[in-house]
Amino acid sequence: MDAKTQSTSDQQGWKAAVTPRVSRAQWRERAERIGFWWQSRRQVARTLGVPDSSFRHCLRRHEQRCQASRFSRRVVAFCESPEGLEFLRCLLVALHLVFVQANDAGLRNISWFLHLSGLDEFLPASYGWQQAFAAEMEAALAEFGREEEQRLAAQMPPQEISLCEDETFHPQICLVAIEPVSDYLLLEQYAPQRDAATWNQALDERLAGWSVTVRQVTSDEAKALIAHAEKHLGAQHSPDLFHVQHETIQATGLALAGQTRRAHQAVADAAQQTTTRHAELAACQEQCPQSTHVAEAEQQVAQATAMEASARERLVACQRRQAEATAARQGLSHDYHPFDLETGRPVSADEVGERLSGHFDRLEQVVQEAGLSLQAREKVAKARRVLPAMRATMAFFWVTVAEWLAAWPLSETVRLWLREQLLPGLYLERAAEKLSTAAKRRQLRTRAAEILARARSPDGVWGTLSATEQTDLEAKARQCVNLFQRSSSCVEGRNGQLSLRHHGLHRLTTKKLGALRVLHNFQVTRPDGTTAAERFFGVRPRPLFPWLVARLRLPEHPRTTRRAT
Repeated sequence: MDAKTQSTSDQQGWKAAVTPRVSRAQWRERAERIGFWWQSRRQVARTLGVPDSSFRHCLRRHEQRCQASRFSRRVVAFCESPEGLEFLRCLLVALHLVFVQANDAGLRNISWFLHLSGLDEFLPASYGWQQAFAAEMEAALAEFGREEEQRLAAQMPPQEISLCEDETFHPQICLVAIEPVSDYLLLEQYAPQRDAATWNQALDERLAGWSVTVRQVTSDEAKALIAHAEKHLGAQHSPDLFHVQHETIQATGLALAGQTRRAHQAVADAAQQTTTRHAELAACQEQCPQSTHVAEAEQQVAQATAMEASARERLVACQRRQAEATAARQGLSHDYHPFDLETGRPVSADEVGERLSGHFDRLEQVVQEAGLSLQAREKVAKARRVLPAMRATMAFFWVTVAEWLAAWPLSETVRLWLREQLLPGLYLERAAEKLSTAAKRRQLRTRAAEILARARSPDGVWGTLSATEQTDLEAKARQCVNLFQRSSSCVEGRNGQLSLRHHGLHRLTTKKLGALRVLHNFQVTRPDGTTAAERFFGVRPRPLFPWLVARLRLPEHPRTTRRAT
C-alpha cells in the first residue's frame, strides 16, 4: 500500500469512528435536513430510526448549550455538528502531540488554553481527563511505532549499516543507538546495566527479523562498547573523534590560554613599569641634572626596558604555542578523512596515520615546551593511544570500498572513475555540510562542485552511461561515502535533548521514552520533508497524525460548570 492510499485509508477510518456524541450530532443534522421544526418530534424520531425520548433529550440539551454558551448559536451549531466534532478531535490530538508529547508544555497549560479559548464548553479541560488522554496517546504512539517498523522492515531489502552508540543517565542507564546516515533511532531504552551483554541483548531484540547487518560501530572507548561491536556484532569499532579532541583540549586549551593571559598581564605591568621609570628619569634630569641619581635612574630605565622586552618575548612564545596547539587539534579533524579536503585525492590509511601522528607529535612538543603538568601530558598520551584505532578505521573503509567495487558488475574503467572522481566529489559535498563556519562550508562546496563537474563531464565515463546506470552508480557511490563515520555526534545530541527533557519533567518513564523515539523517527522531518524512518527503510511510512486522529477517542461533552463572573 503506497503512502497516498494509506493516508486516504486513515482519513476514512477517522471519519468512520462513530461515538454516541457523534451519533447525536448526526441525528440533529439529519433532522434539520428533513425539517424537524414543522413536524412532530415523534414522527421525526421514527423517520430517523431512533428512540423518541433520546431524540427529544438530544434537542433539549443542544438548546440549553446554545443558550448558556458564550459563543453565538452558529458557532455552537458548528462545534456540535459532525464536521465540528471532527475538527475538535483533530485540534485536541494536535494540542497533545505538539505541546505535551513533543515539547512538554504541561497538561495544566492545555487546560489553561481550553479555558481561555472557551473550548472547555466542548472539550474536557480537567487535569484528570487530560492526563488520561496523554497516557492514551503515549500508548497509541508505541503501537504505531511497532506496526510501522514491522511493516517497513518486512519489505526492506538487506542492507549494511553503521551505528553510533552511547549511554546517558536520568539517572537510570539509557542505551542509545542511532543509524547516522538516516538519523534513525534504533535503540533508546532503559537498562539495569551498560555492560557488553546488556548491549548485545538490547540490540538483538531490536533487530530481530530485520534484514540489517551492522558493519561498523562508532562510539567512545568504553570497553563494553568495543567488546559489543567487535566480539558480538563482528563489526569494526571506530573511535569517536570528538572524544580524542576533547582530551587534547583539556590537556592544552585552558593551560595555554592561562599562560597567554598571564603573559599579557606581565607585558602590561612591565610597560607600566617602564613608563614610570622614564617619568622618574625625566623628573630627575629636570630637577637635578648634575646629581648621581640620574645615572641610577638611567640604569633603572634600561632594566625596565629589558624586562619589558623579555615579557614581550614570553608573550610571543605563549601565543605561538597556543596557535600551534590549536592548529594541531584542528589538524586532527582536517586530516582524519579518506579524501584530501584540499585536492579530493584519495588518502590511504598509512598516509592518514602519518598526518595524525605529526599532529600528536606537535602537541606533545608544545606541552613539553610550555612546561605543562603531568596530567596534561597524560591526557595527550591518552588521546594518542586511539591513533591505531583511527588508522584501522581508515583501513577498514578502503578495504570495504574495494570489496564493494569488486562485487559490483563494473568495468575496471568505471571502478577507477568511481574511486578517483565521483567518490571524492560526493564525500567533499557531504563533509562541507558539517564544517563550523559558513565561509568554510562555501569554500568546500565550491571545491566539491568542481570535482563533481569533472566526474560528470559528458566527455568522460559519465557520458557513456545511461540515465539508469548514472542513478545506480550515484547510489552506490553514496553508499561508499556514507560508510566512513568518524563521530557519534548524533548520539551526543540526542543525549543532550533527553537531559533537557529529564530536567524539565524530573522523570522520563519508559512509555514517555518510547513516545519520544516514535516522534523522532516518524514525525520530525528534515528540510527535504523526509522523516528518519523514510530515509532508513527507503519507503515513506504512513503519516502519524491522521493515524492518531483515527484511533484516539473523541471525548463526550464536558460536564456543565458554573463560571465565575
